[in-house]
Amino acid sequence: MSRMDRNKKLHEQLAKEERRSAGKETIFARREAKTVRHPQDEEFLEENEFVEQPYDQTSQRPGGDHSSANKSFRGPKRTAGKKSKAKSSSKSNMAFGSNGQSSGKKQAKQEKAANAKSKRRKKHPILRFLLYLLVFVLAYSVVAFVAGQQVAKRDAQASDTETFNGVASANGAKNILLLGSDSRQGEAGRADTIMVLQLDGPSKKPKLISFMRDTLVTIPGYGENKINAAYAFGGAELVRQTLAENFGIQTNYYAKVDFKSFEKVIDTLFSNGVPINAEKDMSKNLEVPIKKGQQNMNGLELLQYARFRMDEEGDFGRVRRQQQVMDAVFHAMKNPLSMVKLPYAAGKVLGYASTNLPVSFLLKNTFSIAKGAGGIDRLTVPVDDSWQYGSTYEAGSVLVINFDTNKQAIESFLNQ
Repeated sequence: MSRMDRNKKLHEQLAKEERRSAGKETIFARREAKTVRHPQDEEFLEENEFVEQPYDQTSQRPGGDHSSANKSFRGPKRTAGKKSKAKSSSKSNMAFGSNGQSSGKKQAKQEKAANAKSKRRKKHPILRFLLYLLVFVLAYSVVAFVAGQQVAKRDAQASDTETFNGVASANGAKNILLLGSDSRQGEAGRADTIMVLQLDGPSKKPKLISFMRDTLVTIPGYGENKINAAYAFGGAELVRQTLAENFGIQTNYYAKVDFKSFEKVIDTLFSNGVPINAEKDMSKNLEVPIKKGQQNMNGLELLQYARFRMDEEGDFGRVRRQQQVMDAVFHAMKNPLSMVKLPYAAGKVLGYASTNLPVSFLLKNTFSIAKGAGGIDRLTVPVDDSWQYGSTYEAGSVLVINFDTNKQAIESFLNQ
């Protein structure tokens, strides 16, 4: 082969290598273009943190063109700059996302608070109605009570308050001494009815104890006599002392009502009468006759029924009927109309009665009084098999009782 042919073949090989090198530079440029189009993709940047350098054969060719090699060296620098920009953009996007998420949570809380406020607003009309109703009931009760009390005080039959040194019982209850005067039979100084009512005892239910008026007791300062004589000797205070000394029962409040006032209160509170089942026909020494059976009794009829004792049972039958009357009165309070009249009637009771009973005590024990509508627990003293008939010069025919047995019965009754 001649020298000319060898030079020609060499030039052809050089031309092929230049074309091959130009093709590789085009591929590298495309890779750079892809990097520019995806600046936010951190994974792409991290994977391509160091750009692969293409094999440049021109660097091996003497006197060859080094432009492609220079481009390849400038490539990684441009990629790193784009990577930092991408990271900066990514951080700003993350910050924007965090702020957006915080803003979203704040907006959700605001919406939740608004919904809760809206629900409260929906409930407010009911609460306002209940509040207005409560205020109205209280206002009505106060006005009605004061009105009833003033009506009673203007009546000539209203009584003055007596001295009464009340004492709470051992279980903390503030028992009420109930006294009914027997003025109609010419015994103005004696108590025809002696009862103790407990409203705030352990059971929180009304408990009523009746004492037979002919029971022989020791009256402090006066010796032995019938228990009903204690009121004639020293009023409600001496009755309190007598009960405490003979039966160990303490009373904190008292209320004395004469029978005429009892009629007025019953007629005020129960305009249609009190439902009660009469035990038997009664007419002897009564102002109005009583027929046996279920009926509604007005104030006068109820009083006659409670006071009747002209039969073989005597005072025992009368005490039982008095307790029956008290039970019927409590039970009749379930009538809504009676409840409406109750403040006025209570004002009348306290107006007619001689009492130290505060209104606050009655309000405090309203629940106990309401429970009495279902029936009250009752006890009669002396209890069965604890007494016998007797007679004394001072008192005449009396009931002689076993005090230990009756004390135990009273204590058990009030504390159960």
